[in-house]
Amino acid sequence: MAQQIRLEVVTPGGARVNEEVDIVNAPGFGGDFGVLAHHAPFLSTIKIGALTYENGKERKSLMVSGGFCEVSNNKITFLVESAEFSGDIDVERAMRAKERAEKRLAQAIQKVEDFNKKRAEVALQRALMRLKVAKGL
Repeated sequence: MAQQIRLEVVTPGGARVNEEVDIVNAPGFGGDFGVLAHHAPFLSTIKIGALTYENGKERKSLMVSGGFCEVSNNKITFLVESAEFSGDIDVERAMRAKERAEKRLAQAIQKVEDFNKKRAEVALQRALMRLKVAKGL
């Protein structure tokens, strides 16, 4: 049996994952990164993206949006705004959110509204990542 690392994914609503895994891949602001058992300690910010992990031949994916990650003592902990498993994502709702965000983004660009443009960009990123994770990456 390969060595494993404890994975914890926590949102304001509570723990989403708490298990031993073989490998974790995460979307850091400095780029995606992977973590195996006994990785060197570090901290990272987390951007909107897909967090994946494997346990044996089983691979799971979550859409995460924003937060922090800490690796220490053979444990990786994610404190994120939200975390949704692919099976929990409402694809129709994500498509509607994508369309609304694209429309707001187009309007914000025409009016040169930086605040609304940034909100629309973030909403679009979340919607696109939900769709990607729901489809199994």
